[in-house]
Amino acid sequence: MESVRKVEKVAKKRSAAAAVFDEEGGDECAAGNEVQSMLEKFGADINKAMQVKQKHLECLTKNHMTGSQHKLEQLWSDYHGQRKKTTQQFSQRVSTAFQQWEAEAHRTEEQEEKLSTLFRQQQKVLQQARVAQNQKLKVVRELYDQFVKNMEEMEKSQNEFLQAAQEELKREMATLQKKLLMEAQQQEMATVRKSLQTMFF
Repeated sequence: MESVRKVEKVAKKRSAAAAVFDEEGGDECAAGNEVQSMLEKFGADINKAMQVKQKHLECLTKNHMTGSQHKLEQLWSDYHGQRKKTTQQFSQRVSTAFQQWEAEAHRTEEQEEKLSTLFRQQQKVLQQARVAQNQKLKVVRELYDQFVKNMEEMEKSQNEFLQAAQEELKREMATLQKKLLMEAQQQEMATVRKSLQTMFF
């Protein structure tokens, strides 16, 4: 476009110069007309070349825009596909993680139920063991009370037996002493009689 303007500017100057030549003389006017014709033809050629270049530029621009649009569409398609793929992978991973979490939660719940059942069973066993221990302790206490009672009765019976034996022994000792005393008296009396008989006879 700049070249066209320069050519048109030169053509105008030459036209002005041709007009001056017309004023100066007829021969010069004919030459000026020829120059003007050449310049106009030259300008037309330049305009035609510029139009061709402009169309070529528009075609290149259009092709470039078409290519850019195609590239943009391809980039958008790739971005959309990558985003879709990433979203699907994320959804799949989240789904897998959620399934694993559910499985772990289910196993944990089962383990908790098993532990709860085991705890109840152990608690029941401990309660039964405690009842059995209490019963055994009650039996031991009853046996101890019976033993103490028997020992007390035995001690009382022994005391009564010892007292009775002591009383019996005392009676026997008194009887024996009395008997010995009577025997001693009888022997003394016999000795005295014998002495008297010896003295008088």
